[in-house]
Amino acid sequence: MNQFQTEGSRTYYLKINRSENFRIQAINEVGNRIPPEIWKPYLYFFDKQSFFGLTSVADGLDLVLTPADFVRLFQQEPHHYVAFVGQRAEDEAWLGLANKVADSLNDAALWDHVSVDGDDIIIDSSYGEADIRSFLSDTIRHQLTQKGLTPAQLPYLQHFVQQAGWDGLPAADEYVIAVQLSEPDSTPLWSFKVVLRSKRGAVYWTPSKRRADEPFDKVLPEKWRTHAAEIADKQALILSLCPSVERFNEDRLFYTEWTDAEVLEFLRNDAEILQAFGIEVSIPSWLKAVQEAKVRVKANVHSPVKKASVVGLDQIIRFDWQFSLNGHELSMQDFQQLVSENKEFIRVGNEWVRIDSNLLLHLRKLIEEAEDADWTIKDMLFQNVPEIILEDSVDEEDPLIEFQLNRSLKTLLDKLLDKRDLPETPIPENLQTELRPYQKVGFDYLVFMREEGFGLCLADDMGLGKTVQLIAYLLHVHGKSPGKPSLIVCPTSVLGNWQKELARFAPDLKVATHYGGTRPKGEDFTNFLRIDNPDVVLSTYGIAASDAEEIQGQHWASITLDEAQNIKNMYTKQSRTIRKFKGDHHIALTGTPIENRLSELWSIFDFINKGYLYRIKQFQETFMIPIERDDSEEAKEKLRQRIQPFLLRRTKKDPDLQLNLPEKQEQLEYCPLTPEQAALYEGLVQDTVQKMETLTGFEKKGLVLKMLSKLKQLCNHPSLYLKEPYSSAAEILPRSQKLERIVTLAGEIAERGEQCLIFTQYIGMGHLLQQAINELYGHEVPFLTGSMPKQQRDTLVAQFQAGEFPIFILSLKAGGTGLNLTAATHVLHADRWWNPAVENQATDRAYRIGQTQFVHVHKFVTIGTIEEKIDALLTQKQTMSDQFIQSSQWMTELSDDELKDLFTYTL
Repeated sequence: MNQFQTEGSRTYYLKINRSENFRIQAINEVGNRIPPEIWKPYLYFFDKQSFFGLTSVADGLDLVLTPADFVRLFQQEPHHYVAFVGQRAEDEAWLGLANKVADSLNDAALWDHVSVDGDDIIIDSSYGEADIRSFLSDTIRHQLTQKGLTPAQLPYLQHFVQQAGWDGLPAADEYVIAVQLSEPDSTPLWSFKVVLRSKRGAVYWTPSKRRADEPFDKVLPEKWRTHAAEIADKQALILSLCPSVERFNEDRLFYTEWTDAEVLEFLRNDAEILQAFGIEVSIPSWLKAVQEAKVRVKANVHSPVKKASVVGLDQIIRFDWQFSLNGHELSMQDFQQLVSENKEFIRVGNEWVRIDSNLLLHLRKLIEEAEDADWTIKDMLFQNVPEIILEDSVDEEDPLIEFQLNRSLKTLLDKLLDKRDLPETPIPENLQTELRPYQKVGFDYLVFMREEGFGLCLADDMGLGKTVQLIAYLLHVHGKSPGKPSLIVCPTSVLGNWQKELARFAPDLKVATHYGGTRPKGEDFTNFLRIDNPDVVLSTYGIAASDAEEIQGQHWASITLDEAQNIKNMYTKQSRTIRKFKGDHHIALTGTPIENRLSELWSIFDFINKGYLYRIKQFQETFMIPIERDDSEEAKEKLRQRIQPFLLRRTKKDPDLQLNLPEKQEQLEYCPLTPEQAALYEGLVQDTVQKMETLTGFEKKGLVLKMLSKLKQLCNHPSLYLKEPYSSAAEILPRSQKLERIVTLAGEIAERGEQCLIFTQYIGMGHLLQQAINELYGHEVPFLTGSMPKQQRDTLVAQFQAGEFPIFILSLKAGGTGLNLTAATHVLHADRWWNPAVENQATDRAYRIGQTQFVHVHKFVTIGTIEEKIDALLTQKQTMSDQFIQSSQWMTELSDDELKDLFTYTL
């Protein structure tokens, strides 16, 4: 019996799924799912921290919990007569783990094993089991997030949390302990001290200066003297949260004096930490309202070169500097004096203002560097000014540094931002295809940005050939001389695509695939790269994250992230790990650089040009909040201008591209089998090949056709072959890369406002697609089959043509002829037919008279299976008679050896 189950209690069986957060469903004794609003009150019965569940988050039938909430709620019995138990063994394991993690969080020894590395919270291997350490790290991170703190601040909290816990100091009945910051009086120094007040009073008490050095038990008023030891302990814990306080006398009420700079450091760091743990902080009211002084610099930028045509990125530029403080003009001498005085707070006219002395120092350093180091146009355009300067330049109409360019410089920068007149790079001779004009621009841009030392995001629309542009770039990089390999990280579902496309367009490149259970690890990986010396290493996001040590140990010639939206969630371990990879050139390929939130764009830019879009907190304040909350056009334009040099985005609707595109593009989408599919596939083939040896010619033909159907269903999804019912998208998608890829692609097409047709030969496959797309994307997807009445069929066609739904699934035979579906710009063939004419007829539902848009045809093929071999055979037979190709019997005429080769699964 689970620890939460008691005799005679009501029982809820929990199904627990974990990604970043926990998603929990409750099932009653008869197997029905129960809405969270019914069982949630029992779970939160004793939980004051969430106001007894008031702040909880429900998503349909799921209750969503952070790791910290999960541990807090399940570390003890939530309710005295309601029991929560795991439905499955893994659910019970999660509940047990919550208890263990809770014990660890309350273990003072834990903090002797905790350290911080950048954004990572590390618990060394000597403490507990690996799953507990991982869970603890996530829980600590969420505790920090809930308090508005970051992992970088954790070292200052450890002693406090170790002694007092995350909820902070317990409230005393008779007094309140606080910290007070007081402005300078007769000296230029501020006073900072620990003070006391009565529980209901507002006046702070502190000893007089003559008694400041007396110990607690002598200086405290009589009413608090019995609490002397307790007050001393609380003071020590409070001051442990203040990085600004290095040491103090534990027997005395704390008092010290600070300079302006020390006060500013306290306000920036210590005050936030203290308030996060509920410590009362008192500062002068005028200091709360003090305005930041507006120091502004105007730089008239000019080039000695008069003609724009000869100005290049490496052209040295000159500056004429002008300064102002809150609108008052300053000479260079006045500015230098402000920097030298190093004051944080000064009086300007009748008001107090704060000057960021560090900012002034950076400004002076910037000016000196610009004068001494001979800045170039490249320095100004891409590096711009140091990040500390950029972070304060949030007001485009009143920027910190205003650069005024002369005409020749402005002309050059306009060309660069528009990607016009880029330096021409010869297309590698061994590229086995021709680049379209816009693809040549993309290739030139890739090479240009590499030579200038800046990462980029190639964000062309789906179907415009990001892959072939990157392959041409790789041939250019690796065609000069042998050297470091390039790394490509992609989703597992398109790994086969990359293998095939590289082999097709760049057979001279030596490609290695870092994937599978036999891949080299540790030193073997390093030795493999040194001995085998590949030009390109292909890997997947999952493998790259799990083999981070091996990949981070290499410095790559280039690192490309395909479908780069896979690192969109900046907080996941996978995203944080991959963003740390190091290469000479970082490239992101994605047709959707922003799917839902601007933080996804930040994550991609953090990979290609770390720090360019500021730290995430500043990015949120500067762009995310104004754009996502306030829909600020000004902020949108500012962000567009900022990312424009590093992002190349073309869509199929661009008029310049329509002239260069075919009206229809067909593309093979290669998908590997999962281990489950591969095992079933090989078992079925072995059984059937043995039977074939004992059959007559007519019987063998029947067996071949039956075998063909089973194998093709198995290539689609094992549940079709095993006759299993639909469960949920979370359970069925990982079992078939093809199904997952089709569902994802269809969802992306619909999210972009486009429409697509999905053709399949199998009713079961259509239902899997219907249910998964509806569950994940919320689209009701009609499925047109041969049994559908004509009136209903005609209604659905009219609705699709009117744009009332974005995705239409059709059986290949029932929907392959007689329909006009020109609203679709994508056609997805889920499974291959041995008769290409049937596929072409289906494609022509969208690609026909009346179609005014570019049509992209995706044909899904599982690697190493009968689907890939049929595709190769059909390609070979294109020169033979149409009658032979279109016969559905040609496959049964193959010899036994040919059939065996056709059916055999090959990796």
